[in-house]
Amino acid sequence: MKPLLLCTFLTFAGAGFLQAATEDEVAARKLAYDVAGAFTNEGFKMRDGVWNGKVDVQKSKLIQVNLYAGNQYWFSLGVTPTAKKVAVSIYDENGKALAFEPFAEESKAAAGFAPNVSGTYYIKVAELEGEPSSFCLLYSYK
Repeated sequence: MKPLLLCTFLTFAGAGFLQAATEDEVAARKLAYDVAGAFTNEGFKMRDGVWNGKVDVQKSKLIQVNLYAGNQYWFSLGVTPTAKKVAVSIYDENGKALAFEPFAEESKAAAGFAPNVSGTYYIKVAELEGEPSSFCLLYSYK
């Protein structure tokens, strides 16, 4: 469970909060939708709701999600340009890192995953290089 200890834990679904988005959040969301758009061309449906927040090199974020066996998922991340390198990774309910298909390009990243078992999983949003940034994470499924 070591990876969970180094992260701030987020369990909210962004669509459930009514608050004005900052310019940074809007910019990060645009990048996340740019990444996710490529997956819609492959038949993935974008899930309602997003997760927004701040991330920096010293403090990653963990987001709890419920995933279903038989589905394929893509978790798409966009961050403001102050982040130079970012990553998305996936963990099981015990904090064990799982194999996934990675994508990363400047201030965008994604992780593709198809769980064998339905249940609770954790998506880690990490900034590897750069200054503190706003992020937006969303996911697609099929």
